[in-house]
Amino acid sequence: MALVKFKDAYPNYRETFGDDSNIANLDDYSVYADQDDKVGSVKDALFEDVTGNIRYLIVDTGFWVFGKSILLPIGLARFDHGNQRAYVGGLTKEQVENLPEYNDDITVDRNYENRVRDGYRTLGENRRRQFMGKDYRVDKHRAYPGSAALHGVTEQPAGTSTPTGTTATTSATATTGVAATATADGDRYDYDREPGLFGMDRDSHEPIRLYQERLIADKDRFQTGSVTVGKRVDSKTQEVSVPIENERIVIERTTPNKATPAVGTPDFREGEVARIETHGEKANIRKEAFVREEVDVRKEVDRDVVTERETVRREELDIDSTGNPNVVKR
Repeated sequence: MALVKFKDAYPNYRETFGDDSNIANLDDYSVYADQDDKVGSVKDALFEDVTGNIRYLIVDTGFWVFGKSILLPIGLARFDHGNQRAYVGGLTKEQVENLPEYNDDITVDRNYENRVRDGYRTLGENRRRQFMGKDYRVDKHRAYPGSAALHGVTEQPAGTSTPTGTTATTSATATTGVAATATADGDRYDYDREPGLFGMDRDSHEPIRLYQERLIADKDRFQTGSVTVGKRVDSKTQEVSVPIENERIVIERTTPNKATPAVGTPDFREGEVARIETHGEKANIRKEAFVREEVDVRKEVDRDVVTERETVRREELDIDSTGNPNVVKR
């Protein structure tokens, strides 16, 4: 299965998981080898694309090993969520210096993971042994607490039969069995077979969570309707009248009642003696388009406030003490 960077998968992880989620504040955690020896800070994580389980923290070692980033198996980290710290007991500066460097250009394949696991193998074996010693009877529970509660990984006690298709491991051969499986299966690796490095037990990794409810005010936008603005053409017949004028020539001829002698010598001649032009009018009726009305279409928002009242619940921590125990509240 492929390993995916947390911030690549969830670029808006703080909004996605909420500010009060530990995973949303992952890059605010510091890594310590012990109480006061700071190794560096968490800058991202790698998780399995199939199961969603976080397998490695990407740690920037800062000034501890200047300018180097490494992968830290999730099972080795003991989280203090209140102080946003992750403790890796027994980790030394020499180990970190010998670990393969991690950067964004590196492909985390089988060979690279083998080098990472080899660098932490002693720490992983020590963590696995503490669950198989006096404090944990594997022959009774048949599981590592580091993985059984979350992953269902079982450990076959010595002397029991091995189910068909599985590989039994004992405390003495567990590490060898894991290495052989990783080599035989190629790029496939069963992380649950090495719970010392990758198993997460509830005592080390699961804090007590107090829940409370809160009201979330949000809005859903939906379409209330639609308006279509179009044009249509109405036709009707109109009648217009325009007066016109046409000139005409009127020639009136009269005969005097009494003959009157002409004065002077009459000018007898032929040809044109007068020219009068006439004019007329004709109707010129046409159609002309003009702006009758302007329409402006826009949206206006009516604002209102919707108020709802609900009862929310909150869990509070009750501590009952018997006797005089030394209880430190932080």
